[in-house]
Amino acid sequence: MQLFKETGWRYWWLALVWLVTDQLTKLWVISRFELGESINLLPVFSFTYVRNYGAAFSFLGDADGWQRWLFTGIAVVAAVVLSVWLSRLNKSQWKLSLALVSIVAGAIGNLIDRVSYGYVVDFLHVFYQEWSYPVFNIADCAICIGAGLLIWDSFTEQPKASESKA
Repeated sequence: MQLFKETGWRYWWLALVWLVTDQLTKLWVISRFELGESINLLPVFSFTYVRNYGAAFSFLGDADGWQRWLFTGIAVVAAVVLSVWLSRLNKSQWKLSLALVSIVAGAIGNLIDRVSYGYVVDFLHVFYQEWSYPVFNIADCAICIGAGLLIWDSFTEQPKASESKA
């Protein structure tokens, strides 16, 4: 139990929030939308159901199917490595812990899709006039927010060893 109180693992609750939100929204989209269906919510935002067989921005999405297992393996390795890293962080390293937990949650959220469906369910679409950002999901948001926290943490002063144990 000490591991959950004194390390970065104390923030696993956030991973659970990310995962539940991600999976529930994807199940909602699958049950309510036809593939390709889009509902405009704002002049710059819509729910659009797409299937992503690749990685970020549909990278390798048109490959013959081997990419599913490559990205599954990468997600498993990343989740394990980041989880071990979290177990070694001091509780005072909250930004780094929140970053890693968010990235792990996003990786696992998309991993669940790859294993369950063979593709990732995407549905959040941001656009403006002729410009369109690739459709994404809550897991992708978790990864991006985690990456932002990771960058923020890298630019902030780390607590000294004597301060972090206090």
